[in-house]
Amino acid sequence: MANFSTYSRDGKNIVRSKAFNRKDANSDLQKKQRACFKCVVMAYQQVSSVAYVGFPVRHAGISAYNAFISANLPKAVDMTDIVPKINYRRLMVAKGTLPSVSVTDVAEDNAGITIKYLGKVYFPKANETDWIVALAMTKDGAAATVRQQRGGDANGILSIALPHADVSDIEFVYLFTLSANGKIASDSQFVEVV
Repeated sequence: MANFSTYSRDGKNIVRSKAFNRKDANSDLQKKQRACFKCVVMAYQQVSSVAYVGFPVRHAGISAYNAFISANLPKAVDMTDIVPKINYRRLMVAKGTLPSVSVTDVAEDNAGITIKYLGKVYFPKANETDWIVALAMTKDGAAATVRQQRGGDANGILSIALPHADVSDIEFVYLFTLSANGKIASDSQFVEVV
């Protein structure tokens, strides 16, 4: 009695056959989707310390990891090549309703990166106690995270220490705003370092 099973239920004999040609879906599109998912998971591992605070508004039972994957899976993956890769310009490390940081100037030197941004004066809904959070990473994996209060000045300056990093070494820089109590964030902004 191979490839089928019998049993009795409610006084009836039931014979069940086993499936021979089990279909294991593995189409090219599914392989590409799995590769995209892997790219986003690896991106989360790079930015997890900041992404944890960057997605404070979540439904119950949803982790920062789930929120990050949901925000980035279709959008942040460049699928034009055979092997999918992350498009850092479209990657979101934070998501929310606070006003985003408006960058006015970016400079790089031997000490690191200096970012100038518009202060609270230009954003009436922003608070002086809001935090500006920055994340920078080099291509060799060295990361720097800076967090400072927005302040009440017309312009703000934020410095990210990345000693001896050249512009060509920088993989990405992101900025976002976080409320003083950490319950609301802004959308993250990719900062172009030239």
